[in-house]
Amino acid sequence: MSDAVLFAARDDGIAVITLNRPETRNCLTREVREGLYAAWDRFERDPALRVAVLTGAGEKAFCAGGDLKEMVETGMRVPPRDMFPLPYDTVELSKPTIAAVNGVAFAGGWMLAQACDLCVASTGATFAVTEVKVGRSSPWAAPLIHMIPQRIMMEILLTGRPITARRAYEIGLVNRLADPGELLETALELAGEILDGAPLSVRAARETVMLSTEMGRSAALQAARHASERCYHSEDAQEGPRAFAEKRPPRWKGR
Repeated sequence: MSDAVLFAARDDGIAVITLNRPETRNCLTREVREGLYAAWDRFERDPALRVAVLTGAGEKAFCAGGDLKEMVETGMRVPPRDMFPLPYDTVELSKPTIAAVNGVAFAGGWMLAQACDLCVASTGATFAVTEVKVGRSSPWAAPLIHMIPQRIMMEILLTGRPITARRAYEIGLVNRLADPGELLETALELAGEILDGAPLSVRAARETVMLSTEMGRSAALQAARHASERCYHSEDAQEGPRAFAEKRPPRWKGR
């Protein structure tokens, strides 16, 4: 993996992935894209890692979007389907991800933050889907309809105007706000809360949320029951109630 994307595997089961090109506001150049693909793959393959936090180096930008210079040089029209390493889309992941947005998250930066399961933002962060400003399009924004109200989504996409972190929090795009110096710590605290849960229960919970956004009520209920079978039949499903009865922390095995 190049130094365009840094990967830190913590002993507590959290991976911290950092876009490391602050001089170009962490835009999605080829080397950043390749580094991010490698980072997601490493995270998914390591059984000791259970949650990933994605952030950007520097104070100005989480990610300013795609590399417009590359688009000009290549005459890019429709981006290749696998051009951008998006969790749960072009990248297959089975574990939770958290975006820690430390500055601007414009266009492709918003896309990355949106693709993660959860989002923590610095109070100084700003978000925008700016494609209308440069003649491009944002089909990747379609899942936003499951996150924010329709008319707010319409305004964001039609105007390209940035919104503050506070506004992003108010409309439900952001889970938690943090002072700039406490952003990563806040994201790690949220990751730690996820780690407190049984691994198979966390996976079933995540699948339940995603199934609920993709199908009707009855179908989602049936699919969620199926997704929970492995969890119910696991050793952890017996360990949890036993630990509660014995008034001690549970010892999760993930099986």
